[in-house]
Amino acid sequence: MCFKIKFIFIVVLAGFAFQASGQSLNDELPLVFTVGEHGKMYEQLVSECETPLVELSSNSMDSAYVYWLQQMGQLEVHADTSGFDIKGVKIWINVFWNPDGSIKHIAFFPKKSSRNVDFDELKILLNAFAKKNRISLNCNSCFSHFGSASFPTHADYLLNR
Repeated sequence: MCFKIKFIFIVVLAGFAFQASGQSLNDELPLVFTVGEHGKMYEQLVSECETPLVELSSNSMDSAYVYWLQQMGQLEVHADTSGFDIKGVKIWINVFWNPDGSIKHIAFFPKKSSRNVDFDELKILLNAFAKKNRISLNCNSCFSHFGSASFPTHADYLLNR
């Protein structure tokens, strides 16, 4: 119990210190990063963008999945047009959107079963995708979704049935 209280106090204190420094997450945190690279800022981002995609989808898992599949399908198209072979890539991915639906940050982590690719090149691909992509949802605050992505997505087939 005492450890838990100390831990919470330290996390809260660190958050105040970060805010007092006058820097925001957007100033410090890269647009795209792997989970584990920026631990404290990632934790702050998760708590800042606590509204889940499913909540904006009328609490419907089916609707949220359609939005997610559209996003991953658009990422796949972006990879194809960029000349990046994304087939066989399997990742855990956390996408954070701004209130207007533009991408705020993407955090990802490769799965053990993923095809081996240059993950620095994948970061470059995700960075370009994040700068041009937008989800067709709006919210009063930032929102997010943590999920799995495996390529190919077969999004065209699944969304057009």
